[in-house]
Amino acid sequence: MNDEDVMDTADTEVFGQSGGRIGGTSRIESAWSGDSEAASTASAGTIFEQIYRPWEGGLGGRWARNYAMLRHHLYGIFSKGHRPWSMPTRLVILIMFLGSLTDLLMVFIASLSGISELMEMWGVNRSNLYAHVLGYFPRNAFCFPLVAAILAGGMISEDRRYGLSAIYFSRPVSRIDYAAMKFLSMAIILGIVMLFTLCMYYSGAILLTGEGWNYLLDTFPIFVKALVAGSLMVITYTSLGLAFSSVSQGRFMPAVALIGLLLGTRLIGTIVRELFERSIFLLLSPYDVVAHIAQVMMGIEGNYSHSWTWSLVSLVLMNAISLYVVAVRITSMEVTRE
Repeated sequence: MNDEDVMDTADTEVFGQSGGRIGGTSRIESAWSGDSEAASTASAGTIFEQIYRPWEGGLGGRWARNYAMLRHHLYGIFSKGHRPWSMPTRLVILIMFLGSLTDLLMVFIASLSGISELMEMWGVNRSNLYAHVLGYFPRNAFCFPLVAAILAGGMISEDRRYGLSAIYFSRPVSRIDYAAMKFLSMAIILGIVMLFTLCMYYSGAILLTGEGWNYLLDTFPIFVKALVAGSLMVITYTSLGLAFSSVSQGRFMPAVALIGLLLGTRLIGTIVRELFERSIFLLLSPYDVVAHIAQVMMGIEGNYSHSWTWSLVSLVLMNAISLYVVAVRITSMEVTRE
């Protein structure tokens, strides 16, 4: 070995210790097959030189890591973001969002036309505030279940399918934070469709009709109760959606299973009630248990024969079982591709 080939190790580090430079040599040949003379006279040279140094920086705080997971899902709805939400998904959510504002559109038409019958039918009152978040058709028969199914389709299942759990859990991300941010991401998007449209309807109707403070003070408690009832619906749909997503490795099965549960239990329960005049089977319907509680809470005449306490117990069990399934499945996710 020549003197110039001796490695200088004075300023090199390997895993935090001096004394190790990594280098290598290779014969360089011409890429043109006809240049045999250049290939024979090519000289050897160093093709890489790499120095390893220990990481001495600081990691982001817990809030920063959680915010990174949250924006990973939320930014894709409004902009390119991090998560590749497809254009059909964005269009469906936008259409369902606009479809949830049909009552505000009718209030706008009534205010322009001056027809009092339309204002009485679509204006702010106890029944309309309840119907905005818990009316079965079309919102809870079509709009809200479809949005929940689209969101739940790949929320956790794609992480299992493509091995993204290795990216999450190989970093300082706890499984509790992972589950909480998944839940919060889906709940926020679903809440925009359900609760934000309720706020737009309530505030828009008051502005369009020009009502005073007395009217606002009379209707605001009812609006708050409708907001709480809608929040119960958001929490329930999110828990069920994440439970189905956590036991699958694809987008199709969780979406279909959630829609089947929401609409199937409602349909079968309604048939049983019409045949036997018993509403007890509706305790298996996530929509009906929330609707029953909301009717009692908002002072609306109910159409269920069983006590509302049974619906409350059923609601608690649904969410508890769903969150337990999510916790068990996330605990089983390893820091490897599954």
